[in-house]
Amino acid sequence: MIDFKSTMKIAINSLKVNKLRSALTSLGIIIGVSAVIIMLAIGTGASKKVQENMESMGSNILTIRSASIKTGGVSMGMGSRPSLTLKDAAAIQKTIDGVEAVAPVSNETKQIMYGNQNWSTTVYGTTPSYLYIKNYDVESGRSFTREDVKNSAKVALIGSTVATELFGDVNPVNKSLRIGNVPFKVLGVLKTKGSTGPFDEDDLIFIPITTAQKKLFGVVFPGTVKMIVVKGNNADSLNDVEKEVENLLIFRHNIGKNQTNDFEIRNSAEFQERMKSTVKTFAILLASIASVSLLVGGIGIMNIMLVSVTERTKEIGIRMAIGARASDIRWQFLIESFMLSMIGGLIGVATGILGAKAVEFFSDGMSVSISLFSIFLSLGFSGLVGIGFGYYPAYKASLLNPIDALRYE
Repeated sequence: MIDFKSTMKIAINSLKVNKLRSALTSLGIIIGVSAVIIMLAIGTGASKKVQENMESMGSNILTIRSASIKTGGVSMGMGSRPSLTLKDAAAIQKTIDGVEAVAPVSNETKQIMYGNQNWSTTVYGTTPSYLYIKNYDVESGRSFTREDVKNSAKVALIGSTVATELFGDVNPVNKSLRIGNVPFKVLGVLKTKGSTGPFDEDDLIFIPITTAQKKLFGVVFPGTVKMIVVKGNNADSLNDVEKEVENLLIFRHNIGKNQTNDFEIRNSAEFQERMKSTVKTFAILLASIASVSLLVGGIGIMNIMLVSVTERTKEIGIRMAIGARASDIRWQFLIESFMLSMIGGLIGVATGILGAKAVEFFSDGMSVSISLFSIFLSLGFSGLVGIGFGYYPAYKASLLNPIDALRYE
């Protein structure tokens, strides 16, 4: 039976004898493990950031846009053909099961002014439901109401970017600003949401949809809107809701079987799943690239252990001559290889955590997330590398003939 205690002691003493070589041998594993930790932290952080951005934009959402028109063979883009109406939005809310909220939307870029300050931003004409659907909260003041929509009130909710650019340190609530040449009373300021890609979600203004149509934007066809946003009860039924919305609009717009729809529906769940899949693939790719350095470190361990077997041939012969079995020799070198790998793995974990924090600190807005899974995965992989690449040198050492080993110079 193998005496693991004495074998372990011999293995540790052998590593102590060549401290510098042991440290250099572990260096490959240290670099490999730290690289895996950092890459997984970056990938996981990016995934969480995307998830947060998706949630801030709202979940289980269908965005219905008017179709495009062509002028002289040139497509004018989605929304250029005014086919959606306020009545369409009301019909969707009233007739389709699985719909939690509906909001009609029209938007334009406008110049806004307060005193001698001015700013260009996007003005959204909509209903209070839009704020719920898109997860906007009011930080100060209040939101506009359905009564404001009914009365076409000249009231506005402004994002934090607009508040900063126009009002500076002044409290905007109950102040009057001008959108174009039309005065609006500021009812409230929205909580900061940050940016989603290049789009600043705080650089906007919300006003009642009826006010936008009658007093600000103007419409060629009364009651038309650029898009309708629909929030479903849950993600599982969103595809069914999408199909029902499509059928309803086809019926309401009198679209024949061979005719092209005058609207387009975009499903946020599908987009979010594609984004999650892309980020996950990106994280796996980063970890795979980093794990190559672990394999390189394993090859380094195997080379050093083979050199060690050659250098210690006479020692192996003496051990065998006084009763050590081939399995004892094999376990001794396996333990040495495993310990080199695990020591390197532990140092690599600490280095990787520090490196990930450094990336987050010095980068501009990059988020990293270090998980226990990545730590245990890296340590487990480094242990396997140590055993896998240490087995051949250990096996080679155990096959030495004691007499030949004692004669070796």
